[in-house]
Amino acid sequence: MPSQPILLFDDECGVCRKIAAWVKRSAQLKSGGTSLIVRPIGNDPEALRRLNPELDIWQAYATIHVVMPDQSLKLGGEAVAEVLRRLPRTSWLARSFAVCIFGLRPFQALLNLGYLILADVRPLFGCESCGSPSPWVRAIKWFMKLPKLALGEHRPNTTPHFSTRTRPLPLR
Repeated sequence: MPSQPILLFDDECGVCRKIAAWVKRSAQLKSGGTSLIVRPIGNDPEALRRLNPELDIWQAYATIHVVMPDQSLKLGGEAVAEVLRRLPRTSWLARSFAVCIFGLRPFQALLNLGYLILADVRPLFGCESCGSPSPWVRAIKWFMKLPKLALGEHRPNTTPHFSTRTRPLPLR
C-alpha cells in the first residue's frame, strides 16, 4: 500500500479529468516526489477492492474518494479537504476546514455543500458519464436553453429594415 493518499477520479468525465490534472500538477514536490497519487477509477472493481475492501466501483464513480494510507476512505467534501491539505499551495487553506466552533466545523460544512452542488451540476458542463442530472439541475439546463426572449434579454430592433427604395414614397 502506498504511503500517500490516492485520489480516485472518473477519467470519462471532462470535469473530473481537468480537476485531476490540476491536482496532479499541484501535488508535485520540489524534491521530485508527489504528495498525493492521482489515479483513474478504471473498469476493474477488484483492483479497487484491493485498495479498500469496502470500495464499490459505482460509489467511486458517483462521489470523489480518497483512499488513505491506512485504507480508510474520505468521501465528498472530506475528500476535497484532504486533497487540499496534501497540496503544497493549498495546505494553508485546508487548515480552515478543521476549525471547530461550538462543536461544528462551519468551513467544512460549506465545502461539503459546495461539493454536493458541483457533483449535481457536472452534467451541465457536458459530462455524459456523470449520469443524468438531478431534477433541479435539469430545470436549470432547460431554462438556460430558452430563447433570449424568455430570459428578458430581447430588445426591439430599431434599425430600419432593408429596402430597395432609395427615396420615400410621396404622400398623397
